[in-house]
Amino acid sequence: MTGRTAVVVGGGIGGLATALALRRQGWRVEVCERAPEFTEIGAGLSLWPNALRALAVLGLADRVRELGAVESGGGVRDRAGRWLARTDNAEIERRFGLPLIVVHRADLVRVLVEALPERTLRPSATVTALHDDGDAVLVEHDRGSVSAELVVGADGLRSTVRSLRWPEARPPRYAGYTAWRMITEPLPAPLSSGASIWGRGERFGFTSMPGVRVYCFATATVPADENSPDGEWAELHRRFGAWAEPIPALLAAVPEDGVLRHDIYDLPPLPGYAAGRVALLGDAAHAMTPNLGQGACQALEDAVVLAACLDRTPDVASALADYDRRRRSRTQNVVRRSARLGAVGQWSWPPAALARDLTARLTPSGASLRSMAPILGWRP
Repeated sequence: MTGRTAVVVGGGIGGLATALALRRQGWRVEVCERAPEFTEIGAGLSLWPNALRALAVLGLADRVRELGAVESGGGVRDRAGRWLARTDNAEIERRFGLPLIVVHRADLVRVLVEALPERTLRPSATVTALHDDGDAVLVEHDRGSVSAELVVGADGLRSTVRSLRWPEARPPRYAGYTAWRMITEPLPAPLSSGASIWGRGERFGFTSMPGVRVYCFATATVPADENSPDGEWAELHRRFGAWAEPIPALLAAVPEDGVLRHDIYDLPPLPGYAAGRVALLGDAAHAMTPNLGQGACQALEDAVVLAACLDRTPDVASALADYDRRRRSRTQNVVRRSARLGAVGQWSWPPAALARDLTARLTPSGASLRSMAPILGWRP
């Protein structure tokens, strides 16, 4: 298959991983990214064992693990700081053969970019149209056009490729809450463990990163597009500054300009991830809420499975149909599970929140990991 051509639309984690997976099989690939450079402004990112296996297929697992932090454990606490459920990272590694690591999104993107030839990457190229052209698809973008045997839409929640080829698809749906993400300055000492703290309509979580820094995230049930009149840093201090330690200390270590805020959306299920020579991947296919930490992990899975299907089946349309069969049910199940967990975590009615916390406290410690086995136990 040497010399076959592909265009990947979107230069995020899923798109870059797809380009690398295809190039390892001899494809000539061009990655069109609307931004002026290939980078990521996000904060921390959890890479679970399934994602590390996908990175191993790409030859990058060891490099990424060098850049990440392995935390001893975590779990869920109530607002007063009492443990409701605990997770041991050693148990994750024992059950699934690999640990959970946390990396900076920008570091993972940089590793993927460095693994690709510069000629593969086309920044400032916003795709505007797709035209079927016999045994190829003509991709038009604002820097010209290119013809390819395969087009992969990895262009995120508001995917242009999805809107062009799946015009009947329902738009992304607001999950009902917003999220803040931030990374602290280096702390005097590392945290003993991470945690997610459940309040009433609000949550705050944190996990260790390299360099004695901590990745923090927070959520609150608010209308979409609501503004914080005094800025996001002040809003976080107002909402969470009186919560149990270490939250006040963590907030104090966050730079005032270091807070990212995004309303949380997921994608209603699509009837298919493939149409002819065009496939969707990552958030463009199955954007999910962040409650299971699986968004990037599932995109990495998508990338290696798509390449494997194309390697097994010479006909592109047949290979993409196989990819769709292998990925759609799995990823849409993860979308549903993540949405349910997020909805429960955001409960604000006091009796419901109390029942939720009590249930978490009474659930056996190994039950959570057992329930995650179908996701974390994935193998290429």
